[in-house]
Amino acid sequence: MNNLLSSLSTQKQNLKPRKGTLYCDGASRDNPGKSAGAAVLYDEKKKEIAYGGVYCGVQTNNFAEYAGLIHGLGLALENEFTDLEVVLDSKLIVQQMSGDWKVKNKNIRPSWEKAKALCEKFHSVRFRHVMRSKNTVADKIANNVLDQHE
Repeated sequence: MNNLLSSLSTQKQNLKPRKGTLYCDGASRDNPGKSAGAAVLYDEKKKEIAYGGVYCGVQTNNFAEYAGLIHGLGLALENEFTDLEVVLDSKLIVQQMSGDWKVKNKNIRPSWEKAKALCEKFHSVRFRHVMRSKNTVADKIANNVLDQHE
């Protein structure tokens, strides 16, 4: 996970506008337990552009949620998106990234800081909370990553 945090540049993009929707999720088997984050990126026409997951080792579910977000922001940057709607089923992450709630947990603060820095590279980023049933693709990817580490 440290490589993920340090490998993405935080310089602002200067690209032709491109809008997309990013679905992110995290999964943890036990809390803390083996965990993974995942993301799926769609363009404006709802075409899937990229997806992926990252294994986090033994971490909390909230840490895994941030790992999925950071991974997804990286996918969006790699695919030259400039404006994002980020959709998560973690109300905590949505509220923290929107600035409505403070980040009190020392374990996830570095991930929050990295996510905030990555968001600054986009022209706009908006966060939206959905129920778990509306985030099944990212959830499945995160669980597939966990299955590979059983």
